[in-house]
Amino acid sequence: MATVSPALGILGPSGCSDFAQVTFPSPNHGERRGGAVPELVVIHYTAMASCAESRARLCDPVAEVSAHWLIDLDGTTDQLVDESRRAWHAGAGAWGAVTDVNSHSIGIELQNSGNAPFPAAQMAALETLLTAILTRWHIPPQGVIAHSDMAPARKSDPGPRFDWRRMARQGLSVWPEPAKADPAGFISALRAFGYPDAPPDILLHAFRLRFAPWARGPLGPGDAGAACDLARRFPARPLCR
Repeated sequence: MATVSPALGILGPSGCSDFAQVTFPSPNHGERRGGAVPELVVIHYTAMASCAESRARLCDPVAEVSAHWLIDLDGTTDQLVDESRRAWHAGAGAWGAVTDVNSHSIGIELQNSGNAPFPAAQMAALETLLTAILTRWHIPPQGVIAHSDMAPARKSDPGPRFDWRRMARQGLSVWPEPAKADPAGFISALRAFGYPDAPPDILLHAFRLRFAPWARGPLGPGDAGAACDLARRFPARPLCR
């Protein structure tokens, strides 16, 4: 059994917890490198058929993947890795100046096939969990990101059906104010907000996946305005003009 922190346990659909034990401890974790502490929360979907299947994979030493938390469709919330440890959920990618995302983040897996809506009970459980994590680790709302944000060339989760605006309304993420700007400044604004270096079409897709999943067509002033607003209010790097 892994070492248990006061935060470890299992939350039922009511959001209550006995914090007594790691109900499904994963062996897939290590020390956070360089004395890092969590400053990001990365939201994922499992893309698997059931929570039991997802849990088995996240706890399989052969798979070498894990997450700190797993939330089922009914809101049942299991902790698989102590938050003080480096879970193996993010993979290659970056956000702002952070290039070892695993060492600087907490990973939350949402049980979802990849193309289904997220049920109300699951979203409510996520909100309860996020509120506790952000408070516990003093993480600001802009530190809650999508897996597709930090790895735009290879990841798409939690996908277009995840309600980021709902999260932002509760102070659990951020959302841009409507604005228009010169599309020429779009990429520099995205980089200032935190997105890693990637081809422009991939960055546009990743940005819209989170902030405008209904949008189609070429880059426009609305995309640029939203990106510039986020870069101005929540910069992860200086904005280059």
